[in-house]
Amino acid sequence: MKIKLLALTFAVSCAFAGNAMALTKDEYKTQKDQISADYKVNRDKCATLKANAKDICVAEAKGVEKVAKAELEAQYKPSAKNTQKIALAKGDAAYATAKEKCDDLAGNAKDVCVKDAKAALVKAKEDAKVVKAAVDTSKEKAQTMGEVKKDASAATREADYKAAKERCDSLAGAAKDTCLSDAKAKFGM
Repeated sequence: MKIKLLALTFAVSCAFAGNAMALTKDEYKTQKDQISADYKVNRDKCATLKANAKDICVAEAKGVEKVAKAELEAQYKPSAKNTQKIALAKGDAAYATAKEKCDDLAGNAKDVCVKDAKAALVKAKEDAKVVKAAVDTSKEKAQTMGEVKKDASAATREADYKAAKERCDSLAGAAKDTCLSDAKAKFGM
């Protein structure tokens, strides 16, 4: 939780500090080329791996590239939209990697793993919306923030509930019923 809060704080601070860190067109192109080169090096390291370990490695390499490109774009053209894209890229990268890691599992454990990854993605997307609303400079900012936070909370709760519900599927009878009712109570469903 603290890490997510720090990431959110960092993203918001980048939005405000963005203008001071703007890049020239040449710096942007050079850094973009470096990101592509780094991706190729990281992807080539995956070639020595086998099976799902290779898939995980490739997903991580793609994720690092995607996040780096989003951060570069936000540095080159600072805006609330580009700050939001950073948070979305981080969420997508984490989801893709987590989903690949789930492939090592089977049955209900795999289903739970995928639902947890999806819940984390939903949370990241909703946090990105909150970040975008936080850097909004319009007069309706307070009202927008309230609505965005409310919607984000509801979407996150629903995704967490689906993951908890999936965990209950490994149980049977009264234990499953208790698990489901506890999940409903916990997430307000």
